[in-house]
Amino acid sequence: MSRPSAPTVVLVHGAFADASSYAAVTAELLAGGVEVVVPAVPNRSLTGDAAYVASVVRQIPGPVLLVGHSYGGAVITVAGAEQNVVGLVYLAGYALAEGESLGELQGRFPDSDLASALVQTPYPTGDGGEGTDVSVDALRFPAIFAHDVDPDLAAVLAVSQRPLAAAAFREPAPVAAWKTRPSWGVVAAADHTINPDVERFGYQRAGMTTVELDSSHLMMLSRPTDVVAVIREAIRATSA
Repeated sequence: MSRPSAPTVVLVHGAFADASSYAAVTAELLAGGVEVVVPAVPNRSLTGDAAYVASVVRQIPGPVLLVGHSYGGAVITVAGAEQNVVGLVYLAGYALAEGESLGELQGRFPDSDLASALVQTPYPTGDGGEGTDVSVDALRFPAIFAHDVDPDLAAVLAVSQRPLAAAAFREPAPVAAWKTRPSWGVVAAADHTINPDVERFGYQRAGMTTVELDSSHLMMLSRPTDVVAVIREAIRATSA
């Protein structure tokens, strides 16, 4: 088991994926005695998703290290303001500034291959209205999201996406926790989902310790050992 002073690692997935995207990383961390929680993010709104993750964090005794992949990076940027969060790790993630939305940060840079592969579908909202879900064309998903992941696994991921509500792209972050928490950022240098320069810009702006991996967007599945090494570095740095 991990030392009492070591943080619990909370792995926050992104859009078009679910907690299973962390399967390989979770297995390595657990094998090393790290306390891990991998919540299912609703992917309905930035502030709503951050509030949900924050509620998970508040129920964990002791310090927490938040790890966010892709859209999950935006979520931990907000949820990371919780008192017991001691550090943040971004994996091919959006490190938003306070008052900035996903669309605004993305709009600073040329589109990735993802832009032309997005599919919009309606879904019923709880108030009787209709919202818009965004997912990735299943045929294009493996090449855009997971070109270095086992093809059979990529095919499964393509047809089991957890979509993101379109409204989440427009919602500004009410806080940027990286301003007050030590942070680490991992760039997916071969990313076709997010322009890697979006990742680099956010990390540099935040003054993060940054690592680059020659990986697809799903670095947790294609380079799990390298991802775990960064998380372990953050654990060591934030342990009391």
